[in-house]
Amino acid sequence: MKWVTRSHVHVDRVACPWLIKRFVDPEAEFLFVPRDEVMAVAAREGAIPFDAKGQAELDHHEGRCSFESIILKYNLTDPALLRLAQIVHSADVSADRGKDPLAAGLEAIATGFGLLYPDDHENLAHQFAVYDALYAWCQTQVAR
Repeated sequence: MKWVTRSHVHVDRVACPWLIKRFVDPEAEFLFVPRDEVMAVAAREGAIPFDAKGQAELDHHEGRCSFESIILKYNLTDPALLRLAQIVHSADVSADRGKDPLAAGLEAIATGFGLLYPDDHENLAHQFAVYDALYAWCQTQVAR
């Protein structure tokens, strides 16, 4: 399936593709387009839009970030994913920024990768390992 979001990925737009690939759609293909083109490209390509500045179902709604909206939509209940969602939320939602102690680090990592890899696909290729590692850490935390 094709998925589409805004270009110039950052925290939520890296976390969401990682979540989609690992837990929703292993064959996912991601399209990155300018903000004002997300919904048109979704319609034209038959793609699922996400994190499109309030325009999509899988977006920021009712205080959730897009990562949390995907977890809700696909009924993902893994406690480690829910812990990771707290970190992503705190790094991405300005009203709650910093409420999780790991959020500032995730924000810094996202910024650094964005500077090193301005191409969105290359950025994801490098950052997925960060999310794999953070998810593994979350698994150890919820197992306690």
